[in-house]
Amino acid sequence: MNQLLEWSPLLAFFLVFKLSGIYWATAALMVACLIVLFVHRASTGKYKTVHAITAIIAVVLGAATLLLHDKRFIQWKPTVLLALAAVAFLASNVIGKQPLARRMLEGVFSEPLHIAARGWRLINTLWAAWFALLAALNIWVARSFPEHVWVNFKVFGITAAMMLFMIPQVLWLNGKTKAAPGQT
Repeated sequence: MNQLLEWSPLLAFFLVFKLSGIYWATAALMVACLIVLFVHRASTGKYKTVHAITAIIAVVLGAATLLLHDKRFIQWKPTVLLALAAVAFLASNVIGKQPLARRMLEGVFSEPLHIAARGWRLINTLWAAWFALLAALNIWVARSFPEHVWVNFKVFGITAAMMLFMIPQVLWLNGKTKAAPGQT
């Protein structure tokens, strides 16, 4: 159920786009992002940072899209979010106890991962570069192709690219796990 909540803004945007076009889809995205923000708050008692940032960006760029009747603003949303993610990953190499990639990926495994700090910094830097590449690619697709191609890229292309980027890492990291003493 949590995954459905996480994906609901993207699904709402895509479905409404197919039925009613970019401007109605933008409004649906704005509403869905706010719903996700408040549903998570109601169920956990706190806001999730990524939901808050996404909602703010969706509402600001969505409002600009609707008020100015210019789809370019909403087309920048993925780029802004991906660029912010790239900056956050890069900054976490020097700020905080652990790089973001380590915090994110270690939670996937039940056993400890045995990777040197330098290895985690490298993985983290790769994540930052990947997010930066996707941010640039989003704008290129938005400017170079028809609207429906950009929507498909936003919904399916970026999602597939993230999976293709993550799967080899998870497989590699799986080989770096060691059971805790006393476990087999």
